[in-house]
Parts: sequence; structure tokens; C-alpha cells
Amino acid sequence: MKDRRLPPLPALRAFEAAARHLSFTRAANELGMTQAAVSYQVRLLEEKLGVKLFLRRPRKVTLTDAGSRLAGRAGEAFDALAEAISEIAERADETLVISCNTTFATTWLGNHIGDFQMKHPALAVRLIPYNFNRAFGEDDVDVAIVAGTSIEPGLAGHLLVSAAFTPMLSPGLAESVGGIRTPADILALPIIGPDDPWWMQWFAAAGIENPDLGHNPVTRMGAQMLEAHRAIAGQGVAILTPFFYRDVLARGDLIQPFDLQYDNGEAWHLVYPERHRNQRKIRLFRDWLLPQMPDAAIPPAPAFATADSDRRSVTP
Repeated sequence: MKDRRLPPLPALRAFEAAARHLSFTRAANELGMTQAAVSYQVRLLEEKLGVKLFLRRPRKVTLTDAGSRLAGRAGEAFDALAEAISEIAERADETLVISCNTTFATTWLGNHIGDFQMKHPALAVRLIPYNFNRAFGEDDVDVAIVAGTSIEPGLAGHLLVSAAFTPMLSPGLAESVGGIRTPADILALPIIGPDDPWWMQWFAAAGIENPDLGHNPVTRMGAQMLEAHRAIAGQGVAILTPFFYRDVLARGDLIQPFDLQYDNGEAWHLVYPERHRNQRKIRLFRDWLLPQMPDAAIPPAPAFATADSDRRSVTP
């Protein structure tokens, strides 16, 4: 393996700029340093190498033979490094990585992202599942769509849609008990996700305190969308957010027997690092998404915290 022990990078940068300009003053202006600081860094490099790199004359500096050899290689190295950084930055600017909550991705974003891509064909989109433990730490995630009530510091957040929820079921299941006329009628049917706290919250709002849901088997689906599929199949009553099932309701695959929707403050948000607010690709996606959301807030929403699940204690 090659020995890659190098002199301090600031010293190499100062030398390369001074050698290119043949002027410590012009090098200082380029690097945002003082002339004295450039001179100090060059002397530090000369001491490290044990050779003179410049011949210093009044109002003029010239390169020694050793300085000329090093200047050529240093210039090539910095050019190659700048080119690599530029290529990486360009590729990053060409791809928008969206980490998205499962329910939002499958019921809304997946059906609409094509419109965004048509409007911005030069920007590739990569959609990945939301992962609380690595939201912005890995996978080069640019933005995330999450469900919850608050978020950690350093992230900007925009409200998209409230998680207000209500029971839904298939028409056939409703007919099996002669129709659903009162909230109590739901208790005669299988309840999907009976341990979901949303059920107790909705029944309390409907005037039924402590309904008996214990006879229902507990099945954790992990996402509201999966519970909706069970409801469509007639396997029980699910507690869902109507915004995501407007087409399903319009087709008659599910019915919403009551107008009552309970809002416990949970919602879906668009979030991204505050320091990246003005990145072009983030701005383009934000400006496309927010006008389509019923509860969108253009100014950043207050800091809110997300959770690592797609269901239970946070909105799915």
C-alpha cells in the first residue's frame, strides 16, 4: 500500500494557490486569508519537506525546481478533487430521495408522483420506506413524509393532512347485520386492530365510553393501508383517515357510516433538514406537494416528534 502521509492540507492549498498566481497576495485573496497567513502556511510546508519551494525577492516570488515539480502535481490533484466533488454534487442535485410513510406512499404519493416527474423530467425520484432510526442519516434522504405530532430539532416541517379518523367497512359487512345506524351497531361486527387507541378515542367522541372490544382478536397490520384492504375484503371494520380513501369510498368498496371524524392532533407532515430549505430539488417538491394537500401550511409547522411505527400512538 502506498504511503499516503501528507503535509497539512491548508499548507498544500496555500502553496498551490501561491504557485499558480506567483503571488502570496493574490493567493490570499482567492483563499480568503491574509498574505501573512499564506506565507506562514508555505513556510510550514517547506519545513515539513525540508526544501525551499519559492525564491523570495522584493515584490516577486519564483518557484524553485522542487517548487515547480510540486506545483504541477498539486494542481493536478486539486483539479481532480474539485472535478470529483462537482460530479458528486451534480448527481445529488439530479436525484430527489423521498423517505415516505407507508400509508401515504401507497394511497396518495405513488398515484401522483408521476405528475411531479412530468413537470420536472430532469430530476430523478427515488422513493424509499420511512425509517425513523435513519431518516436523514443514511440513504441520502432529501425529504421525508412522516406521521406524528412533533419532530426533533433541526428539521423544518409542513403540515399536509390531518389524521382525523372514522370507522369504515364494506357494504356487504354492513348488510350482514341489517345496516349500521348507530355507533353501537359497529360493536356487533369484527373490529380490525381493536387495540388501536383510535378506537377508544372515536367511540368516546361518539358517546360510548369503554366499549367492549376485548372479544376481537388482535392483529397488528403495521400500516393503516393494510387494515383498509382487510376492510375492503369484508373481514371487519377498520378505523381510517377518509382523505386516503376518497376513491375507494366513491367506488363503493367501503362505506363511511358516520360523518363523525375524530381529530386527536396527529397528522402527516413533510420534513427536511432546515439547512437544506433552499435546495432547488426540495423547493420544487415542496411547491408541488403543498398546494395539493387539504391542510397544507406553507410556513414551517412547529417542531414535532415522529415515531418509528406506521400505526399505533401515531398516525399511519
